[in-house]
This record gives sequence, C-alpha cells and structure tokens, in this order.
Amino acid sequence: MRALFGDIYRTLFRLELAIMFQYRASVVIWLIGLVLQPVIYLVVWLTVARARDDGMVGDFDAGSLAAYFLVMMVVNHITFSWHMWEMGYRVRSGTFNALLVQPLHPFHRDIIQNMSYKVLSMVVVLPVTGLLWWYFEPSMSTEPWMMLVFVPAVLLAFLVRFFFEWALALLAFWITDTSGLNNLYMAIFFFLAGRMAPISLLPDWGQAIANVLPFRVMLAFPVELLMGRLTPDQVVEGFGIQALWIGLGWLTVHLVWSRASARYSAVGA
Repeated sequence: MRALFGDIYRTLFRLELAIMFQYRASVVIWLIGLVLQPVIYLVVWLTVARARDDGMVGDFDAGSLAAYFLVMMVVNHITFSWHMWEMGYRVRSGTFNALLVQPLHPFHRDIIQNMSYKVLSMVVVLPVTGLLWWYFEPSMSTEPWMMLVFVPAVLLAFLVRFFFEWALALLAFWITDTSGLNNLYMAIFFFLAGRMAPISLLPDWGQAIANVLPFRVMLAFPVELLMGRLTPDQVVEGFGIQALWIGLGWLTVHLVWSRASARYSAVGA
C-alpha cells in the first residue's frame, strides 16, 4: 500500500508540475504579492527601529528584524495553502464531482498540487531572498544543529497549516460564501502566527494566546528556531506541539470530511 501511494504521489506530482509550467506568468504574479508584503512590513519596522535612540524594537535590532522577515517570507511561502479560497468555487460549480469519483482522496491531490507549486516557485523565491538578504544586511545567531532541525520544523509547520486550512475549506459545504470567514482566519493568522510582527513584540496577553493556538507553530516557530532565539528545550517543546496539532488537524479533517461529503449537493452531484 505504501509503495502504491508513493507511485501515485510521484505520478500526480509530475502531472501537477507540468500544469504549473503552463501558468508560469500567473505563478510569477502571485509570487510578487508574497514577496512584497513581508518586505513592506520589514521596511515599516526598520523605520520604527531607526527612529529610536537605541535602534531597538523590543528585543530586535535592525539586523535581526531584517533576518526575521526574510526568513519568515521563505517559511510562509513553503507553508501557505490556497485551497480554502478555492473550495467554495469547487462546491458551487460542481467541479468537485470529478474529485469525488476518483479513488484518491481529494486531500492527497491538493497536497500534491501544493507541493508542485512550491517546487516550481522556489526557483524564483530563493534568488529574490538572496538579493534582499544582500540589500538589508540581516544578522542572526544560527548554529549548525539549528539549520538541521529547521528543515523538519518547516515541514511539520506545513502539515499543521495544511490540515487546519483544508478543514476550514470544507466549511464551504455548509456556507455558500466563505470569503468572510477566510478573511477573519487570515486576520487572526497575521497577528498570532508572527507574520505582521514577531510574537515577542505582542502584548503579554497576545503572546499567551499565540502560544495556546496552533498559529505560532505554523510560522513563527521555525523562524525563531533558525534565528537562534530558542533554547534546545524550547525547540523540543515546539516539535511536540507541532506533532500534537498535526494529530488534531488530521482528526478534524477526517471528522469534517465525513460529514461534508455526505451532504454534498452541488449542481451535477
């Protein structure tokens, strides 16, 4: 069974990658938005830091702010998904029917589609990150072991985020227009995942909420790890929290999917 899934994943990955190549211009336009947003936040926070006598914003100086937002840009690109914005159209238009009659769960096709996009787009993201790194001159205290564990931390962050955002996408089976709910989710994510500002710059109550909900381990945890801002004990704890949320995310997807697919009633279903 494992070998069969591996063959299916490889075949679909090549197929999705070929499809992505046909939409290269759209991929580049999408990437521009993903790059511009963190750069804008970085410029704003650098302006705040340079306006202060000590050049500090909380426990960040200009160099560490630059490092945070540039690393965050890459991590966010690897971990983000778009399916919660797409699911509503699938349900309303009836295009979800084609996925339901296939032997492979739609979750697997979506995760393969996501991975193929990331592989193609990293060809652009990495050089752009290198140029921004040269321009903003970031600084961070990274040790070799942090670089090694950074990779699994990002992969687990991707799984946490994908599970919960795919479960959120399934609400389209009950709600005709999920754009408002998606926007609310993203607004919370921007603050509590550390996308708009490092979590340590939030007020105490904001940090407490961020540490309880899954958003921090979706984004900020891998960034803080690579920057050397976490102790080994905190890193182990972070991995444990990621594993917990992955388990809860899988259970949530399983439960919501079993109910959503049962009541699917789009045109042509």
